[in-house]
Amino acid sequence: MCYSAQIEADYKKFVLNYGAVVDLQTFAKLWLREGDKPRPKTPRAMDLSFLKSKEPAMVRLANEIREWDTEQVAQLETELFKQAKRLADAERKLAEKPTKTAANEQRIAGNKIEQIKRKIADLKRSKPEARDFRMFPGYYCPVLVSENGKLVVKPMRYQCRPAGKPAAYDAKYPGTYNARRDNLEGFWKGEFGHTHGLVVASRFYEHVEVDGENQVLEFVPRTGEDMLIACLWSHWKDPKGVEPDLLSFAAVTDDPEPEVAAAGHDRTIINIKPEHVQAWLNPDPKDLQTLYAIFDDKRHPFYEHRIAA
Repeated sequence: MCYSAQIEADYKKFVLNYGAVVDLQTFAKLWLREGDKPRPKTPRAMDLSFLKSKEPAMVRLANEIREWDTEQVAQLETELFKQAKRLADAERKLAEKPTKTAANEQRIAGNKIEQIKRKIADLKRSKPEARDFRMFPGYYCPVLVSENGKLVVKPMRYQCRPAGKPAAYDAKYPGTYNARRDNLEGFWKGEFGHTHGLVVASRFYEHVEVDGENQVLEFVPRTGEDMLIACLWSHWKDPKGVEPDLLSFAAVTDDPEPEVAAAGHDRTIINIKPEHVQAWLNPDPKDLQTLYAIFDDKRHPFYEHRIAA
């Protein structure tokens, strides 16, 4: 919990709605192309928010993203050619003599071709779709934090690696995108009361068992209002100076709301009230009870659910 969420990915809305400033340096570093660095995973809507910007300060960012897009499209087109040949070979074998192996090759190649075509189309689209706003563990997305008394938007990875821990924690503890309320003074003591953030989201998604099958359910506040998801974050630095710095976060979760429990899930994000934003983002580590009081006074909008498309 939370397996996925549909977030607010347009930096301009953070500026307009919260008076925040955008940490352009950190965003630029995220997308900087250097060496064999892989492309960071980001919600496509976040990429598009920079690509469509007309602000001079965003030009460099937009150019970096376009270069990533161009390179990725070229790679996908190369793979598309390989899969088209694979499909043609399978169809030729089927015409000569039908076999299970050839039929399986035909099916796999056909599926891969459709997947690749969708990915290429997504990279060439300029208008975002609902699925472009989804974040998953491992994705970087905008997180609202307080820095020197100002609200700042920074890109952070959704899976927290606490400062001082080895990089191997990512694999050893894959669930560190979830900071349980009952463990905030244990595993998360370095972050709780120190480094707090907020993610703005319209809905969240969870894996549950429905009629004996694993399903993904979409939970949406009945009020239609955006959720202010309480998060903890950390700035990790490699003590050997080999790996790059990492900003990452985890969503704080609590016991489930009744309707979420009835749907089959055992945790719910903490959706704080707008009047608590400043107190949450500027915590006093000597006054944890105030933070728990913010949790106890969280919003209860009633989360309607349905099987996700």
